[in-house]
Amino acid sequence: MMSNSDKRSKGVQSMEIGLSILDVLIDQREPMKLKNIALSMQMHPAKMHRYLVSLIRKKYVEQLGDGSYALGIRVDALRQAGLNQNNVMEQLIKIATDIKDSLYCGVQIAKWFNEGPIVIKAIEPDTPISIITRVGSRMPLVTSATGQLLASYQPLDTIKPLVLAELQSTIKASVSTVFEEEGTQVETRTQEIEKQWQQYEQSLHEIREQGYSCVTGDMMRGINAFSIPIDMQYALDDSDALAVSNNRQLGHSITVIGTAEQLPYSKKKSIINQMLSISQSYIRP
Repeated sequence: MMSNSDKRSKGVQSMEIGLSILDVLIDQREPMKLKNIALSMQMHPAKMHRYLVSLIRKKYVEQLGDGSYALGIRVDALRQAGLNQNNVMEQLIKIATDIKDSLYCGVQIAKWFNEGPIVIKAIEPDTPISIITRVGSRMPLVTSATGQLLASYQPLDTIKPLVLAELQSTIKASVSTVFEEEGTQVETRTQEIEKQWQQYEQSLHEIREQGYSCVTGDMMRGINAFSIPIDMQYALDDSDALAVSNNRQLGHSITVIGTAEQLPYSKKKSIINQMLSISQSYIRP
């Protein structure tokens, strides 16, 4: 009997054939006749034609007036999307580097994925003290500035299970009273989790409204972090200097991390303004 892992490893043959046809057209770099495509794929022309019909329907291939086949508009769209993605990352790195040079602290770029906020780039400071998070790390939603900011731009039904899981894993340490009955313990922990969730939900509204988040020693003692939203696809208006439009989910965040001496909470407004000024210089048209 074939195991589930064996089934998954086999993949979908028809999809692989379709992508291979696109590879042939990409490598050829010019329109091809049906017989030549079939020859390259070592496939009967009649069978090849069926694949081409499907690719044409999805606009990955187009048939020209002379009967030859060329790459369709969806391939161009994929190519452009890849270029745009690379350009966005280049711009994000420039913003993060400028913030690092301005505040002399480590900076991280994060993005929201299905499992939560993930660090996709870390810029180390040019100082002996380097506080940075490893690329690929999932940032906690409750105790990190990055997590709080990105969570504030997500639907509540998306983040609530993730937040409750985090609270559940830490609630035992926060509830220090020992009860005689186990049922009382469970009930008290449930009440405490619900109370913390309500407080967290309220904080999300505040973060979204002000357009930034900050934590002071919540994740690591003596370490402060300030996070701002970055949306490279839209420019910020003067009237919206601190917040991205409420009508869309946030793409990325940039967070500066340093000691309490490097990033004192008393200078929060100045730090945030510096970060926003740098980011807006890149995303304004």
